[in-house]
Amino acid sequence: MTDIAYYTSEALTLLHALIGIPSISREEDAAADFLQNYIEESGIMTGRSGNNIWCISPNFDTGKPTVLLNSHIDTVKPVSGWRKQPFTPKTENGKLYGLGSNDAGGSLATLFQAYRYLTTTEQSYNLIFLASCEEEVSGKNGIESVLPQLPPIALGVVGEPTEMNPAIAEKGLMVLDITAHGRSGHAAREEGENAIYKILPDIEWLRSYQFPEVSPLLGPVKMSVTQINAGTQHNVIPDVCSAVVDIRTNECYSNQEVFEEVCRHISCEAKARSFRLNSSSIPAGHPFVKRAAELGKTPFGSPTLSDQALMPFPSVKIGPGKSSRSHTADEYIMVGEVEEAVDLYIRLLDGLRI
Repeated sequence: MTDIAYYTSEALTLLHALIGIPSISREEDAAADFLQNYIEESGIMTGRSGNNIWCISPNFDTGKPTVLLNSHIDTVKPVSGWRKQPFTPKTENGKLYGLGSNDAGGSLATLFQAYRYLTTTEQSYNLIFLASCEEEVSGKNGIESVLPQLPPIALGVVGEPTEMNPAIAEKGLMVLDITAHGRSGHAAREEGENAIYKILPDIEWLRSYQFPEVSPLLGPVKMSVTQINAGTQHNVIPDVCSAVVDIRTNECYSNQEVFEEVCRHISCEAKARSFRLNSSSIPAGHPFVKRAAELGKTPFGSPTLSDQALMPFPSVKIGPGKSSRSHTADEYIMVGEVEEAVDLYIRLLDGLRI
């Protein structure tokens, strides 16, 4: 019988320690050092690349599929408005307060305890636990740099606050810089070519266009013009007008496909900052998702981005806590949510066949 109380206690001890070590994105060295030592002191060998720490189940069998358990070690910077100390863990009325407690220290600590238990039992799959860095900034030194160093992955389980409901689809992100070019002139005379007027039809198209494929989980592709810049002074016709477009993609399109569709319809010059952060999804009939539903959890589509976007294999996002608490003052996770996560992760994965 699984000693959930023991593994919950271990998860809470680890979570307390991690809250107490500042680990802002790209400044995770101390937290990574601590976590690596913590894992190795429990008798488990680790690998490390930068501030990414991983461990691979003993008796790795190349004939079995491999499941990746992943969450991130980094946090955002503390926002203004904290009444408690963000780096001092404190429990009050069943709530554990601290920066990163909800996003995503609770997931990290409970996934590792699930890994500890599951690697002591015979499973039909290999298991890898990965604590990655730079997730909050989608950094290139995070999970993207580690995956090529790991064996092929058949399923990724990504720990993020979802109230332990499985997110089986996640929106992607692409940011475009669009630029209209005109010709400068004096505003008092009929001269020049106003770049602001040239960009307006494209902005209207971006506002009103609807991509035909609508996801039942994520809805339509959403395009928003979020920044505009033009002009140097009131009496000069602007010769350049630039805008930034935030595009949230669904799983029906790759970012490259969306970019090509945009370019077919607008006259401005368009450049994508990156195509890396694609939408992701996993079939509702996948054994992991089916088991979650059998345990009373509800599959859903997530509008928020995670390291799933960088995983070129099936993945599901699931973890303790609530997304609405992330990046807020006095962030917290319920102690009961930690206990539920340890229990559910084990029940979801123990004996699973993929």
